[in-house]
Amino acid sequence: MKREDVTDLIAFRKVTMGIRWADVAKKVGQSKEWTTAACLGQMQMTKKQAQVVGKIFGLPTDAVLLLQIVPYKGSLPTAVPTDPLIYRWYEIVSVYGTTIKELIHEEFGDGIMSAIDFSMDISREPH
Repeated sequence: MKREDVTDLIAFRKVTMGIRWADVAKKVGQSKEWTTAACLGQMQMTKKQAQVVGKIFGLPTDAVLLLQIVPYKGSLPTAVPTDPLIYRWYEIVSVYGTTIKELIHEEFGDGIMSAIDFSMDISREPH
């Protein structure tokens, strides 16, 4: 079994069992954004988190172990995304990437920001 197999199994069970990411996140004790990324193979879970996810999705022992290893980051199948929603993020980087870089360097000097450890909250705007 590979980590990609675990991701596929979680995605399949999410649909067949009618599970919502926010519900998984509450049980894992992390944000829905982090939990979703972890379940989709982009974050390393602790043993306790992996066991919780394993129980929720009915995963085999091998899958629970694979949730605890450091993953290979990056899940897009192509360099330039073809999915319309994901492409918009690529577009944001194309348009605002140099601006964000400039502002980070102005504020913090010669450094980089983390794409792994940062806060994110996806919620609806009233309009």
